[in-house]
Amino acid sequence: MEQGLVVTQLDVEPGECIKVKGKILSDAKGFAVNVGKDSGTLMLHFNPRFDCHGDVNTIVCNSKEDGTWGEEDRKADFPFQHGDKIEICISFDATEVKVKLPEAEFEFPNRLGMEKIQYLAVEGPSEIGWKLKDLPQAREARLHASLRARHQLQPAEWAR
Repeated sequence: MEQGLVVTQLDVEPGECIKVKGKILSDAKGFAVNVGKDSGTLMLHFNPRFDCHGDVNTIVCNSKEDGTWGEEDRKADFPFQHGDKIEICISFDATEVKVKLPEAEFEFPNRLGMEKIQYLAVEGPSEIGWKLKDLPQAREARLHASLRARHQLQPAEWAR
């Protein structure tokens, strides 16, 4: 899956929300939203699959520790369609990660016991933007990027 938006050096704490908004392109086989410490240590790999890796209309969730994937958790509820505008809110606490959509909510264990999110990556053919919501001291950042181009963003770029 092609890499799109990548944001590092985040400081998202329990109870805060990373909101990902975008549009699923008509040719998308799937897309993924990854959050964690870095690309090798992920609290959550949220991967809706239209038709890829042998899965059809399935959401695959997983974690990754030191570059090694955990056991996949497949969700049969699939609220996505090509061309849809999407809005995903990812929040967490000490025991679980929640992915909220307007029509559904998914939970996944915080297997690694992470206490903050420092990394966000979005993969796949989608037009995506993201926004950090409900952050302390009214800190809020907003970015929009096409996932057809690779973006490596540091806080100095996204805090403007």
